[in-house]
Amino acid sequence: MSETHAQTVAYVRDTMLPPAPPPVTERGAIKWLRENLFSGPLNIVLTLIGLGILWLLVSTIGPWLSHSVWNANGMADCRKIIAETWGPDATGACFALIKHRWNQFVFGFYPAALYWRPVLAFGLLFLALAPVLFSESRRARRVVLALATVLSFAIALVLGAPTAALAGMALLMLAWAVLIETRPAWALLASLVYPLLAVWLLWGGSLWSEIAVLAGFGIGFGVWRAGARFGLFAVAAAAVVAVLWWLFLAGPVAAALAGMLPLRLQPVSSDQFGGFVLSITIGVAGIALSLPLGIVLALARRSDLPVIKLLAVMFIEFIRGVPLITLLFVASLLLNYFLPPGTSFDIILRVIIMVTLFAAAYMAEVIRGGLAALPKGQYEAADALGLDYWKAQRLIVLPQALKISIPGIVSTFIGMFKDTTLVVFVGLFDPLKAMADTIRASFEWKGAYWEPYIFVGSIFFILCFGMSRYSMYLERRLKRDHR
Repeated sequence: MSETHAQTVAYVRDTMLPPAPPPVTERGAIKWLRENLFSGPLNIVLTLIGLGILWLLVSTIGPWLSHSVWNANGMADCRKIIAETWGPDATGACFALIKHRWNQFVFGFYPAALYWRPVLAFGLLFLALAPVLFSESRRARRVVLALATVLSFAIALVLGAPTAALAGMALLMLAWAVLIETRPAWALLASLVYPLLAVWLLWGGSLWSEIAVLAGFGIGFGVWRAGARFGLFAVAAAAVVAVLWWLFLAGPVAAALAGMLPLRLQPVSSDQFGGFVLSITIGVAGIALSLPLGIVLALARRSDLPVIKLLAVMFIEFIRGVPLITLLFVASLLLNYFLPPGTSFDIILRVIIMVTLFAAAYMAEVIRGGLAALPKGQYEAADALGLDYWKAQRLIVLPQALKISIPGIVSTFIGMFKDTTLVVFVGLFDPLKAMADTIRASFEWKGAYWEPYIFVGSIFFILCFGMSRYSMYLERRLKRDHR
């Protein structure tokens, strides 16, 4: 062994130097720029082109936005203020239009004294969704419940809701929030009842009509439970009994109960709906109805029964081959020809039906892709466990297929929500075109063009961005194979 020791060799260090910081090019913003924007010749060229386009947009739109006016009584006042402040040749945005007419963009022609009803309906929507969308995250659920309750009450208070309505809102929302935290099973039942409550709040009229509709589901459920051992025959019998109740008995029973105890809100006709109240109503209804219908269609298209598979294929391919605007024209014009004379079929209900069918066809193909992506062993495992078809689908197949299909499902939801602006072609006042044209038709705001589109587009972006963020959160929560 060598007898050379570190203490006797001059070039062996006996003290440690303090750590030195990395070079400037290897840390901070300079490192990020070098790696992401200037990593190569092509990347440098693309970065410079992008900066040029960004500068062109800022130099063009920037002065128009910086000269915006928020306090004016009309376009003439806006132009006068801009000319006096920035010169006679200056241009600027007149966002005073949004300040004066925001209520029409949001509520359409809904009576101003009843604005608290849509606010309450959409606030309760988050309470109805909380036990479904945030069932495993107590913190997220409580944040959603708190924000929905506080914001709904505050907005209704600012909009001038009467004291009785405010007291009822506070009591209902607080009781529902407590139910979600203490009785999750009962909260899910309340979520199922929410659609009927929302219809009553939005359209008004007698509450007994919605209760009679709900009673039909209860009667059908009772018939099914009584004959559950008969399988599909019990399901068919329950459906027939419920339909007979709704057609022949629900109306007279509701009228009799309304005569004894009137539970009534001021009616609001569908032609008074407009703006985002209309778009959100159609969008939420279409989303809630198209997902289960799309699942049924996807399973039917993969069925081994030729008749069921053929009918599902014909329906899906026909709907996907026809533009949505064609179906809306059918809902608006042609559907009345197939109804008995004197039948009143609400236009918003007709639009919701057509939008639901249109979205369900696309949803079926998205879910069918998720079903096809599952390994064959999953189906074989369900068979090995002795599960029948419906239990296998409910417990093994569909949970995995829906998890795979989350990006496509949410993309379909977002596309359908944006397509609600097409209702302008059937005479409804969507926020993007019909409502903006109605406001610009008034003399004081004639000449405004971009301001309504910027405002409406911003709200659409916020709502659609929120849906996309939730889908990413859901994907992370369900990604158990990489933990």
